[in-house]
Amino acid sequence: MGYGFGWGNYVSAAEKRRKAQKKVAELKKQGRPIEPVHIEGRTIARSFWGKSWCDNLERYSDFESRLPRGRSYVRNGSVVDLKITRGEIAALVSGSRLYKVRIAISPVVAARWKAICGDCAGTVDSLVELLQGRLAKGVMDRVCREGDGLFPAPKEIQLSCSCPDWADMCKHVAATLYGVGARLDDEPRLLFALRGVDEGELLAGSRQDLARSTAASRTAKVLGDDDVAALFGLEMVEDAGGGIPAADTAKRSRAKKTLKRSAVAKAGKAAPPPARPKAKATAGKKRVRPTAAPSARR
Repeated sequence: MGYGFGWGNYVSAAEKRRKAQKKVAELKKQGRPIEPVHIEGRTIARSFWGKSWCDNLERYSDFESRLPRGRSYVRNGSVVDLKITRGEIAALVSGSRLYKVRIAISPVVAARWKAICGDCAGTVDSLVELLQGRLAKGVMDRVCREGDGLFPAPKEIQLSCSCPDWADMCKHVAATLYGVGARLDDEPRLLFALRGVDEGELLAGSRQDLARSTAASRTAKVLGDDDVAALFGLEMVEDAGGGIPAADTAKRSRAKKTLKRSAVAKAGKAAPPPARPKAKATAGKKRVRPTAAPSARR
């Protein structure tokens, strides 16, 4: 018995599943790459990112009346194809017919992403741990925070479906959105791709802070000439000609070498003594000792 108003006959969950499987087989024969959503059991998402995505959907009252039907659709395998790219989710959902779903999601604005990276700077040491959701709770809460986190708000989402349902959030769209949560279990990077950001920038910010800290530490350990002079009691003054007297230059050189050897020794490493310069060969040459000039006879 038909429902009227363009609606088809009632189709049971088992029949929908059979139709979905048949349609997937047909599309594969046509050479079309198909990525269906498979749900085992009743739990749609099990990972941190998948659960967080679904929780974000359910926190908005705009969606709550349509989401339950979407959960049943995604569980029975009705989302026969799901693709996630920058700013867009595209899906084929099997109902009484096969419907096309398009969901446009605005990229994260630069200022918001910069704020997220800034708040997380120095805390993200591993992209693996980030994508597995195993970082400190404060970090993950910041990334997922409502309003200024990584997840989209309803005003950032535009929904469309080829079904006759007048509502923007029809059951096919809801099934697609839950399908995204299931997909993030296996490919969490897709969330960052969808929002148009590079998850590596969270780690890059941490590395930049470390590099700045290391550079500052190294700079603090370098002694200038004045410091060396004060440490060893040397008088490093220039002569009248603008140069440093040879004796003072030698003293300064020896002082710097001594300081360097001392620093290495403190670090537990024995520094080899400086090589002594080899004497130049003087074979075949006689050293003439200068004689005093004869005194004038009186």
